[in-house]
Amino acid sequence: MRVSVIGAGLGGLCLAQGLRGAGIDVDVYERDPAITARFQGYRLVLSPTGFEALHGCLPPRWHPLLDAIVDDTRVERLVLDTRLNKVGELGPARSGLVVDRHVLRHLLLTGLDVHTGAALAGYDVLNGEHGKNGEDSKDGKGGKDSKGSKGDEAAKVQAHFAQGASPAPADLLVGADGVNSAVRALLTPQTVPTDTGVRFVIGRTPMTERFAALSHAWGAKIAGDGVSLLLGAMRFRIPPKQAAEELAPEVTLPDTGDYVRWAMILPPNSSLGEQTPQQAVLSRIKGWHPDLQALIEQADTDNSTLLSIRVVEPRERWAPGPVTLLGDAIHATSPTGGNGANTALRDADLLRRCLIPAAAGTRSLLDAVGDYETQMLEYGAEAVRFSLEALPAYVAKPQSV
Repeated sequence: MRVSVIGAGLGGLCLAQGLRGAGIDVDVYERDPAITARFQGYRLVLSPTGFEALHGCLPPRWHPLLDAIVDDTRVERLVLDTRLNKVGELGPARSGLVVDRHVLRHLLLTGLDVHTGAALAGYDVLNGEHGKNGEDSKDGKGGKDSKGSKGDEAAKVQAHFAQGASPAPADLLVGADGVNSAVRALLTPQTVPTDTGVRFVIGRTPMTERFAALSHAWGAKIAGDGVSLLLGAMRFRIPPKQAAEELAPEVTLPDTGDYVRWAMILPPNSSLGEQTPQQAVLSRIKGWHPDLQALIEQADTDNSTLLSIRVVEPRERWAPGPVTLLGDAIHATSPTGGNGANTALRDADLLRRCLIPAAAGTRSLLDAVGDYETQMLEYGAEAVRFSLEALPAYVAKPQSV
């Protein structure tokens, strides 16, 4: 069996590692021109489900390394005013493990065959059907596929890429290409992202003793006039580069130090205008606690950006076939739910487990993919709903007229 994964984010890479460990051939195709073409993420909180999925997909010899680059966290989830006084609570305290997305991505990249500069242009389903009511299915370029035998095991798919890259034949094509998924646009074009209108600026600042003293604000919402600031600490049990050298020399991890991740939620449909992300935040926190102003002033300006919160809600299931979706491509959540990456990792581990018997010939591929999709669509839709229900609590309301 051969699997083509479109997208080199956490979910797609986790799946690729899991398939590789199971002896299944897998190739990853990424539209970015290089793995390091852009900065990809900050700290995230791993739920027990997400952490278990990682353990399931990673080689056991890397488990000690994974344990070394995460850290325990417990946050009180308070509401603070701009002088850092408690004025309310967001809900019960939360505990979990935190990991840096950039560091984790490099771990997941290790040993994989990743084709960069490979933007999906379309796909053809060959020798099988991927349409409804027995009709010929359409290929990813809008034409009809070639007729072949109708057995499940005969279904094959071939991806095509822009800029002259060679076509990629496979038994299964997995769209793990994020909220703007090219695979989803072809497979289920009625499923489109929804813009919540919420915008936020996110960045990070190296940890110092001064900022470590803000620990009571980790996980809190600092409520200002029409904006709110969210803080989180990323500390490593062992610095990632050192941990890899000591525990898994075949792995190369970034030399990332402890930091504070901050995110400011702006009024709906905000734009930065001529301001940089850092300037936009500083202009909105005049008169706030001096430690908060210093935190933004000392931020890593190369890795701060304005983002929009868009969600993808899975709806009617597409026709069964050798193409499926994973992660944000089919159930993008609001980050306020804290479940986006965890759900993508859950997808990866579930699909891995479903495909192993198909690769061994004890189950048909389409049955395996169908089992995955049935489960994934149910918990994925719930993840999106949960994240949207959590969003209003983090959006600050104007305090002045």
